[in-house]
Amino acid sequence: MPMSSTVIRVTGNGTICQEMPKAISGVLWHSGNPLEAPFALFLLQLSVISVVSQLFDLFLKHIGQSSIMSQILGGVIFGPSMLGHIKVFSENFFPTGSIINLKVAAIFGLMFFLFTVSVKLDPTMILRPGRKAMVIGFSLFILTSTLTVGLAFIFVKFLPMESSLSDSLLYLAATQTISGCPVIATLLTELKILNTDIGQLALSSSMFCDVLGISLTVIAFSVFISKERSMVTMICALSSAIALLATIIFILRPIILWMLNNSSEDKPVNQKYILSIFIFVLVIGFLGEVVGQHYLFGPLILGLVVPDGPPLGAAIVSKLETFFSRMLYPVYLALSGLETNVFKIQLQNMWIVGILVLFASIVKIGAVMLPAAYSNITRQDAFVLGLILNSKGFFEVIVFNVLKQDQILTEEDFSLSILSVLVVSGIITPLVKFLYDPSIRYIPINRSTIQHANHDSELRILVCIHNHESIPTIINLLEISHATESSPVAATALILLELVGRSAPILVANKIEGHSESNTSTTSCVGNALRLYEHHNQGHATVQSFTSICLFETMHNDVYRVAREKRAMIIILPFHRQGAIDGSDRAINPAIKNLNLNILQKAPCSVGILIDRGILTGSLCVLTGQVLFHVASVFIGGPDDVESLAYASRMARHQCVRLTVIRFLLFGAENTKDRKRDCDLINDYRRVNIGNKNFEYLEEMVRDGAGLAASLIGFADDFDLILVGKSHQESQIFAGLEAWSECPEVGVIGDMLASPDFGRRASVLVVQQQRVGGKLMHRSMQPVVTDRESVVHDVPYNEASRLENNYASSISIDRN
Repeated sequence: MPMSSTVIRVTGNGTICQEMPKAISGVLWHSGNPLEAPFALFLLQLSVISVVSQLFDLFLKHIGQSSIMSQILGGVIFGPSMLGHIKVFSENFFPTGSIINLKVAAIFGLMFFLFTVSVKLDPTMILRPGRKAMVIGFSLFILTSTLTVGLAFIFVKFLPMESSLSDSLLYLAATQTISGCPVIATLLTELKILNTDIGQLALSSSMFCDVLGISLTVIAFSVFISKERSMVTMICALSSAIALLATIIFILRPIILWMLNNSSEDKPVNQKYILSIFIFVLVIGFLGEVVGQHYLFGPLILGLVVPDGPPLGAAIVSKLETFFSRMLYPVYLALSGLETNVFKIQLQNMWIVGILVLFASIVKIGAVMLPAAYSNITRQDAFVLGLILNSKGFFEVIVFNVLKQDQILTEEDFSLSILSVLVVSGIITPLVKFLYDPSIRYIPINRSTIQHANHDSELRILVCIHNHESIPTIINLLEISHATESSPVAATALILLELVGRSAPILVANKIEGHSESNTSTTSCVGNALRLYEHHNQGHATVQSFTSICLFETMHNDVYRVAREKRAMIIILPFHRQGAIDGSDRAINPAIKNLNLNILQKAPCSVGILIDRGILTGSLCVLTGQVLFHVASVFIGGPDDVESLAYASRMARHQCVRLTVIRFLLFGAENTKDRKRDCDLINDYRRVNIGNKNFEYLEEMVRDGAGLAASLIGFADDFDLILVGKSHQESQIFAGLEAWSECPEVGVIGDMLASPDFGRRASVLVVQQQRVGGKLMHRSMQPVVTDRESVVHDVPYNEASRLENNYASSISIDRN
């Protein structure tokens, strides 16, 4: 039977009695109003806020805005500033009594969200921030706090304003000092610059600045805990805060470390451990409220003592992130927008707060650029760093809500504060995107290819590895690259791991001998394989190993960085699909496909995408010297085919490699200038290999794409490795094949060879020659060829060999 109840809530101003809505079961079928049921109304509110916030996010992301804009605007649209100004709407959909349910859910979500964010943070960045970060963070805190608060004092003393604003202006000025390292980390992740030099410096500087700010905040909470503000009360409050901190560090941290020691990286974390940590969060939040600190203080510190990354940190983040970070936490920001009322704002007060915020932003930029002038940071990078450290987010919103709850901020002041967050975020995010593109510094200005290298120069290869399954094929590829005393090989392995359970990306050098700094099974396998390869080619090959742990969206920056520093001639990337033992292929990770596309766009050298089918051939080991490795180089024309041919020609020098160069010609095509140039280049490579019994040259005449496909099917299973260029000029030889291409990163021929229906035995290396000056391919996937990029062959050969005509070759006729 429908019943009503009354709840009594005691506040500082007296006792308020509020009649709760009726809890009606099946209200729709009893001719009632479904919105009178508290839980039904709560679900409706949660749903519409989430949907509208996501719609805002879809739109605003296209114009370069961060997610906090959409989340706050998702509440503003239902608040008194817009739809909530309509009385009928506010009374039915967002009545005053129903907001408490949303607040409880939002605060619960906020507490676990902030715990998740702090779990991702690396506390060593706080303990060892670096000299630059310390100087910038200290300058940021001191200059912003003193100058901004000083200006607020001047405004209060000399400008006419309402008493409510004069009482709160100093607090608003103090909040401008906040940098909020979790906010910075979130922004850098959205901008995809977290693993850049600027991103790392911004995160470290904000952490150091927050250490100073949080310390003062704890003291401030202790001071204001008692209305009497007696010395004894203040000392007790401060002591209780220190006791809470000691409880986390000396009691809970050892328990968490014991859980970590009993967890294996290869096995799921015991669910009891994760549940226990969730309970710790609730208890610490409660104790924080009891001792007079904010309920977020305890979970924030607790998250910092949880080791980030796998297995424990990653497991916690995976359990919490979707529901709390994506669902309940945005509700907290939406509620702040829901309580924003622009109609309460007076023009004079808006100008005062606006000038204060603008002044604080300029001071922050100056506080960053001043110490940057005495370091090796350019002015533009320093300016961008200042913009990033000016960004505002949920930290500021939390502080504004606390100040409003303590009646320090009025409704007008709170609305002005939230609007300042929207305005500053709305300006800074697209401005940083416009001013800072980390990939520009990696755009090559000099040739770094195999084709244009001297005949006896060192071959520098960067191989990227996602898992240990591709290691045998990669070691075979390094071995057949033929390291000699006159032409050594410098191999650099970059292990690419997805960033899970931590905020700060890592790029670390591994130790080939002994234990690695990044202790994973893949790292150990790579170290052992490289050590074996180096020992087999002692004195002729050098090896290095790095590990990059970051998001797939930004991982290409680390690849660019290592390739540039090691002056790599070619980057070997794993294909996003890998052959399985039953002959099929499986996707390793769909994100690898986007990573490969990103690397291809602006790589500082040539790039090869390796389609690995080594598992199907038993992973033949060339290091033993007991097998003959059959390699084919498919040549149709263009810079990419020339680069693959140059690499294959080097492989042909290896005693265990048998190379077959297969050139496809269009039947009836005219002898153009490009075709003659390709003929001259191929002849040069053939002259170099005169007398090499393991070098063979074939020509195939085809009429169209069907003939090309039939020819490829005919020989694909005869080889262990096939090299082919990625892009080619438009030609009738590809007629009908473009429509079936699904993987643009490997081109038409590479996509055909990557299919399980073609060549179930041979691994494939699809090569793209370096694009000089950042010139990329058009949407048609054709290379941009300029005079500077013209195919120039630097293949040395003996002049006496010109007189010899006994090339190792055989000519075949058109099969059609």
